[in-house]
Amino acid sequence: MLHFDLHAPGQGKQSITLEPSALIVAGWTGRDEAALRHHIEELAAIGVPRPSSVPVFYRNSFLNLTQAPVLEVLGPDTSGEVEPVVVNLGDMLCLTVGSDHTDRKAETMGIALSKQLCPKSLGHDLWRLEDVVGHWDQLKLRSFATIDGRRLAYQDGLLSAMRPPHDLAERYGSGLARGTVMYCGTLGAIGGIRPATRFEMELEDPVLGRTLKHAYDIKTLPVVS
Repeated sequence: MLHFDLHAPGQGKQSITLEPSALIVAGWTGRDEAALRHHIEELAAIGVPRPSSVPVFYRNSFLNLTQAPVLEVLGPDTSGEVEPVVVNLGDMLCLTVGSDHTDRKAETMGIALSKQLCPKSLGHDLWRLEDVVGHWDQLKLRSFATIDGRRLAYQDGLLSAMRPPHDLAERYGSGLARGTVMYCGTLGAIGGIRPATRFEMELEDPVLGRTLKHAYDIKTLPVVS
């Protein structure tokens, strides 16, 4: 079960419990072709195959969804990616922030495999999508990674760089049923993709003056032959 606090302007906070039914990770969702090519080449530089389509939709087990403060991963080759995340509550679509944590070593063998191998971190706070869709392009997405004991800016940009969620839902084709969680894409990493011991993410709405935040520590488990 997922537990959220829904925040609506002028209505305070409402506690929501949702049993997820599907997890979709949308990839290559950029609107800026130059930035999209940069991210594709960024991953190609570490051996990741180029996508079969743009955008592309990876189905993951919804059991991978977690709101835990610690992620346990196998080996030292994983990293996070901050993403806007759409959650279908049945009577409304909502927005939160999450991380498509991915095994980069496995990614060189298959992106779908690498997506499935890691938990997908998800925030506890929700906004109604209808409250932000009119100024979607002004929302600011950023992440911070703790690497070698230093907290570094890892990603930073506007959602104008990505296709909006209704566009992605239409391209997905079968619609987003109740309980569906869809990760909507990410931004390139500042200084390149690399592992961290802590990952912090933010989605700022400068129009309504609020920010979604979530963070988790990464615990690396040993690889045993």
